[in-house]
Order: sequence, then structure tokens, then C-alpha cells
Amino acid sequence: MRLSRRWIPALVAPVVVAAGAVTVPMVADADPGLPARTPQQVLELVATSTEDSFSGTVEQTSDLGLPDLSGLGGGEDGAGAAVELLTSSHTARVHVDGPERSRVQLLEQMSQRDLVRNGEDVWVYDSSEQTAVHTTLPEHEGHEPAQPEGTPAELAEQLLAGVDETTEVTVSGTDTVAGRPVYQLRLDPRTDATLVDFATLAVDAGTGLPLEVRVHAVGQQAPAFVVGFTELDLDTPDASLFEFTPPPGAEVGEQELPDHDGRDPGELPEGPRPEVSGEGWATVVELPVGGDVAAADKSGMLEQLTRPVEGGRALQTSLVSVLLTDDGRVLAGAVPVEQLAAAAR
Repeated sequence: MRLSRRWIPALVAPVVVAAGAVTVPMVADADPGLPARTPQQVLELVATSTEDSFSGTVEQTSDLGLPDLSGLGGGEDGAGAAVELLTSSHTARVHVDGPERSRVQLLEQMSQRDLVRNGEDVWVYDSSEQTAVHTTLPEHEGHEPAQPEGTPAELAEQLLAGVDETTEVTVSGTDTVAGRPVYQLRLDPRTDATLVDFATLAVDAGTGLPLEVRVHAVGQQAPAFVVGFTELDLDTPDASLFEFTPPPGAEVGEQELPDHDGRDPGELPEGPRPEVSGEGWATVVELPVGGDVAAADKSGMLEQLTRPVEGGRALQTSLVSVLLTDDGRVLAGAVPVEQLAAAAR
């Protein structure tokens, strides 16, 4: 996985010293017969993992409290497809061979969507629409590509890179995921201001690869979001899996990426900068976008997803809230809408 070790001290320090109490829970559940490990040891296991070739089946389920919008369709901007991904369960086949070769096949009942990367070439294929779009990635020397989107490792990387002293980290037990023994790493926000209750990362005891992530919302017994492997093969996938040729009859298109003008991919372009308030799990991000965002929506999706509030419209799921203000700002965070409204004043 090759995660940076920079976040290990920030995560481990709060575990060792929490409001003057030195309490580091060890592994209590030894069902797979694993030796006990401290949170620091499990974090180091993830950070030093080099497992970057595998195949498997990933299942994702969501219980975010969003309405069923399947009747609205995808819309020209693809927002419908994004919402549909968050409001129902999905199964995907994932093949990874290093940081530059991957294939994610999202399996639907009557169709399939593929995201294939082979070096600088990326293909996105939708069998229901019979479309294939090709993109050529620019070269960015020294930039390490992220984990393939939608995998447990990708979500785990985001969670671990984003937490700090506002998070308590423990090892809550052991388990078995996709037939492999795992340590359950638990992240608990040290604040009541967030919608997130806690998150657990199932870390493969042998490889350090995160195999499952569960995010729990406050006041909700079942996990609000789960993504995890149900099958896993650590052999190197066949190279042919990363070769893609559009099938006969498919409409083929080319998409050019925005010019970075020599900037690093992580560097923001010129223009309005987001404003950040709060900290840790209660962080609120504000971005000026200009105009009335809700009024500009032609699909009717925002009207169904959001509710009117003073000064704009708001969406609150069990994990994330978004506020669209009448004066052209978007605020978002894992906090209640009321906190976004307070930050907008």
C-alpha cells in the first residue's frame, strides 16, 4: 500500500496520552489465533505494507438516509450516477498490479461499468450506454498515484491521512475478512460535534492491506457505509486484464484533462480558495462557486435531495451535510446542517 509514515505519530500519541490517562487496549478477541498487537503496531503494519498486486471482489453498502432517486436518471453531468452509487449496494471486481495498472469492474444486474488504467492510458466503459471514453494522464514526476477508487485501501488511506490528535485509535479485536485474519483498528472522534460515531479498518494481519472499512453514524446501529473484500487473491493479475479495446458498436470519445501548467496534481489551481474552519472530524470546508447553485440545477435532483433552510438549501445524510447558500457558496462537513449554517454567517 506504501502509505506515508508521517501520520503514525499523530495517530499513536493520542492513544498513549489521552487527557492524562495512559490506556492502550490490546487485542481481546483471538478468534483467528493472532498475537496481540498495539495500535501503533497495526498502524506500522499498514504504513509499511508493500502489497500492491491482487484481485478480488469488493462489496459496498450504504445506509445514509438518502431517498431513492433511481427514477431521475443520470443527468448530463453524471450526478445521478454518483448519487445512485451512494444509495444502494454494489459489487465490483478489482484487479491491481502496482500503482499504474488497475481495473475496477462495477457489476450491475444487466450491465457493467469498467475503469481501466494501464500506465498513462485510462478507459471508462459503460455497457448500458455503449460508451467508451479514453483519457491520457499527464506525467507528474515524483507523484505517487492513489489507490484505485472504491477499494477499502483507498478509503482507509483517506481516513488515516486525515486524522490527528482529535482521534482516539485502538485495536478493538480480531476477525476474518475474505478468508484472511485481520486486526480491527478503530478510530473514535474525540468530539460530539461530528455525525461520525466511529470507523473500523480491518487490516490484513499478513500483508497490512486494509480489507474492509466500516463507518458508523451517531444514533445509527447499522454501519452507514461499508466497503470490503468478500474474495481476495494475492497473485499478480494477468497483464491482459489491463488491456482495453472498445467493443464493436461502442461510441468512443476522448477526454482531455485540464492543463496543470507544471503544477503538482495536489496543488490547487488559480482561483477561489476553500476556507476551512473547525478541526478534525468537525472540520467545515467552504468554497465560493458563484451564483445560485440550487437554482441552476436543471435535473431536479437538488430539489429532491435538499430542503430549504434560511439562506439556501441543505442536504444532511447520516454522515455528511452540505449547505448551498443563496449567495453562491457551498459548505460541507461531517457535521449537522446547523453547524454549517453557523459557519456560513
